[in-house]
Amino acid sequence: MKSQISQHKNKKPFANKKNFQYIFLYIVMDRVKDLASKKAAVIFTKSSCYMCHSIKQLFYELGASPAVYELDNDSYGREMEWALRSNFGCNPSVPAVFIGGKFIGSSKDIISLHVDGSLKQLLMDAKAIWF
Repeated sequence: MKSQISQHKNKKPFANKKNFQYIFLYIVMDRVKDLASKKAAVIFTKSSCYMCHSIKQLFYELGASPAVYELDNDSYGREMEWALRSNFGCNPSVPAVFIGGKFIGSSKDIISLHVDGSLKQLLMDAKAIWF
C-alpha cells in the first residue's frame, strides 16, 4: 500500500510550475480567442484607459456596436492582458481590437485605418456595420 501511494505521488498532472503556467496560458488564450470571435467587432479595454474610450467612441460613431470586455473587471483580466501582449504583440495591451475574429491592432493601428478609410470597409466586411 505504501509503495502505491509513493507511485501515485510521483505521477503529478503538472510536472512542474512551468508546465502549469503554459497550460494556464493556453486556456486563457483560448478564452481571448473565443471572446474575440463571438461578435463582428470586439474591443478589450480597461475602464481607466482614455484611448480605449476614444476607440469605443470611434466605433459607435461609425455605427458599430462592438462587444467590449473591460479587463480590469474580469476575474482573469490580468492574465488575458498578458496573453494579448505576449501572443498578439499588443503593446500597450489595451485597447486590443478584433474585427471578424482577427486581431487588427491597438489604438494607433485603428486610428491609421480610420484615417486612410479602410476601417469602415473592414467593419462592413465583417458585418459589424451595414452601410
